[in-house]
Amino acid sequence: MAVEKAIGSSSLVEVVDRILDKGIVVDAWVRISLVGIELLAIEARVVVASVETYLKYAEAVGLTATAMEA
Repeated sequence: MAVEKAIGSSSLVEVVDRILDKGIVVDAWVRISLVGIELLAIEARVVVASVETYLKYAEAVGLTATAMEA
C-alpha cells in the first residue's frame, strides 16, 4: 500500500517560509470584570516576519530609525 501526498498539503518548512515571507500578526485583547470592577486585563500582539519583511513595512509606517530622523 503506497502513501501518496495530497495535492493541497504543505510541509512545515513551506508554511514557515510563507509566514516569514508574508508575515503574520496575532492581536488579542481580553478584559475580565465583575460588577464593573476590572479584575484582569491582558493585551497581546505577536508579529512574526523575517527581518527584511519587517523593515520593509516598518519603514512605510515610520517605525524605523531612518524614518524618525527625516
